[in-house]
Amino acid sequence: MSMQRRAFLLGASTLAAGAAATASPTASETSSPAAADDGSALLLPEGGQSLFARVNGVKLHYVRVGAGPSVILLHGWPQTWFAWRNTMARLCSRFTLIAPDLRGLGLSERTVGGYDKQTIAGDVRALIDQAAGGRAHVLGHDMGGKAAFMLAHLHPDHVEKLVLVDCLIPGTENMDALRGGAWHYGFHMAPDFPEMLTKGRERDYIAAQIRAWSHKKDAVPDAAIAEFARHYASEGGMTAGFNYYRALKDDAAAADSLKGRKLEMPVLAIAGRHGVGERLADALRPQAMNLRSVIVDDSGHFVADEAPEQFCAQIEGFLSA
Repeated sequence: MSMQRRAFLLGASTLAAGAAATASPTASETSSPAAADDGSALLLPEGGQSLFARVNGVKLHYVRVGAGPSVILLHGWPQTWFAWRNTMARLCSRFTLIAPDLRGLGLSERTVGGYDKQTIAGDVRALIDQAAGGRAHVLGHDMGGKAAFMLAHLHPDHVEKLVLVDCLIPGTENMDALRGGAWHYGFHMAPDFPEMLTKGRERDYIAAQIRAWSHKKDAVPDAAIAEFARHYASEGGMTAGFNYYRALKDDAAAADSLKGRKLEMPVLAIAGRHGVGERLADALRPQAMNLRSVIVDDSGHFVADEAPEQFCAQIEGFLSA
């Protein structure tokens, strides 16, 4: 049996094992037998638990596994907690890994609003209070990286170390396709049209986006894309995902209000050479007092999948130092 197959167990038996491992769950943090009620079971890390927490006025789903210092893993678009499946399998012997589905995505509650990254940061702060004892390492990719950046500024007492993975700080995105920017920003931010044009094609659209942003085109496997797509294709899923983009104007204004403030915790910026490259570290240098930058040469946007060994080695070394 392969390591990956051993690491992930399919179905209710794993959920039941996770539930049994949770001693005296509280009303706000409980094991989730409902996680399999959507018609297909979750793939959990071996020994992992599928949990829900009521935080900041929203019900968040998250997966927890491992032992040791707490690390919050924040995924981006178009993914769910499952983006971290391999990272969790590799690092769970050293850390307690907590990977939520961000507000509105995966099994977390769909909300009408609250997709600006200040609000998402508030969700994560409250989750750290409930699930990690009030302080944790925080790692964020893509939209999760934007939220992690805001969290580190707004709630620095909750962040031991900060890791930002191939993301752009709010306000530094180039949204002008005529000037070399990415076309999808404007499309995703438009009201109603992206939902209309992707309806019934969610998996194809998500697969095309992931392939386009990857340097290693097959690094994110079809099975993972199917897992992401089944959640986004559910009622309100694509709207919630697009709402992360629709909030970018507000995110930029919020980030601009933080100019002059410093990040005092250690910060690691890790990016793909074929992803955001040096732009992430360049934007962080005026703010981060203790910054380390790593560029992964043979990777695009999805560094954790495209270069898993190097990615996990960098994360483990940085968080253990």
